[in-house]
Amino acid sequence: MEGDNCSFPPDLSDDHSQRGSVASSATLSRAQDVLVYLFGESAVHLSVEGLGSVSVQELGRSVREALQIPESAPDAFAFWLCSPLLELQLKVRHQPYKLCRQWQDLLYRFTDASEDDISQDEPYLQYRRNVFYPKSKELQIKDEAVLRLLYEEARSNILSGRYPCDPEHWAGLGALSLALEEGPGLDSQQITTKIREKKLPSFVPAHVAMGSGGFFSTLRGKSSRQAELEQKLSEEYGKISKSTGSSLEPQQLLHQYLSMCHTLPYYGCAFFCGEIDKPAQGILQRGKRKAVSVGICLDGVYVMDVKEKHVLLGLRFSELSWDHSRPEEEGDSHILWLEFDGEEDGTPVNKLLKIYSKQAELMSGFIEFCVELMSTSEGGAANEPGVPQEPTGQEAGTRNGRGGRRGMLQRQGSVVCSRVHSLNTISYVDNGKEIKRLKPKRAASFFARQATAPTYSAVNTESLEQG
Repeated sequence: MEGDNCSFPPDLSDDHSQRGSVASSATLSRAQDVLVYLFGESAVHLSVEGLGSVSVQELGRSVREALQIPESAPDAFAFWLCSPLLELQLKVRHQPYKLCRQWQDLLYRFTDASEDDISQDEPYLQYRRNVFYPKSKELQIKDEAVLRLLYEEARSNILSGRYPCDPEHWAGLGALSLALEEGPGLDSQQITTKIREKKLPSFVPAHVAMGSGGFFSTLRGKSSRQAELEQKLSEEYGKISKSTGSSLEPQQLLHQYLSMCHTLPYYGCAFFCGEIDKPAQGILQRGKRKAVSVGICLDGVYVMDVKEKHVLLGLRFSELSWDHSRPEEEGDSHILWLEFDGEEDGTPVNKLLKIYSKQAELMSGFIEFCVELMSTSEGGAANEPGVPQEPTGQEAGTRNGRGGRRGMLQRQGSVVCSRVHSLNTISYVDNGKEIKRLKPKRAASFFARQATAPTYSAVNTESLEQG
């Protein structure tokens, strides 16, 4: 299920939970078969000795050797532990076997899955893009095998709807995929034949291919919609052929695909699951929530509607402040608070969006790391982010990359643009003396942190210890 995932696990390699102990040192010292999965339905088969203590760094050398990844791009990829319930990017010092033994502990801590689902869930090891690898470096890569790995991952995220995109994006990307698979020299009849052989969901997002009008509407309009999508793909493919002929190399097509993906601000994000309040539309609708996925990368934070496949809110770090609050009473939720500039009836206000999620702690720690990383030299990228453990003390810090007040966020029809007007936010103004509430009250404990500030300032939060 989209959105039920996250990144950056707590540093549990040295923990001693009941499930964390290795089964048998004698068994694990022998060579064991390990499958490392890739996007594109392929895997690397390794024979590993001492599996119980092997680190990500050691596995990385074996995988790069097997895939013949050049030394010039060692940081482009990372290991992830993945399942339908959770996705975690590992650090180089993590030991995957031990983390697999602790998987149920991680699910209880960071998901709302049922006990039955948790007991049946098993992670797999995947080699995929490093969240902290800069997009600018991708287009400097010349090795076709490396570009293929990046392409397969980006394509999967486009087709699954994890990367929402407009028709001009998914049509162009679908045509590039067709050109990569079949070459850029097909005529219109051959294009249509190939699309029908491989099916539309191989080239356009599944929700686009299926439509959004319900089951019976889908049946009635299937033929005409399919013809329309085939025509659109054919036209985009024709543009590629006309501009380049049949001489375009796969490396160039791969660069074009990744370049187009880079125009999506959430490309390369780590994704977390959460919920937000729906706007009240009558007494029967109060208390309902909407499922969202939260993408966080070096560029900013993006809140997306899981069902509608569009962006609800996109903010760069210079446009937001944030905080993470823990449950105070039984039944309360972990909350990630996003604070940003807005407008209410012509009055500049501060807006708050509440994101309910057991992964709020992870999101807050990741935002903090990205803000720190962006404020330091490029050399800081070599230090991977830690995932917060339980705090050992209170260390006040200002988590903010905020500059001056900006203009209103865009409210356009594009799926990439924010839809602030559709969010159930809390608005307030700080006049230098006291905070004036314009919408329903937010949590008193959160409000108290700002109440004594003489002027508008960033949200002050407790710094969480990095793992």
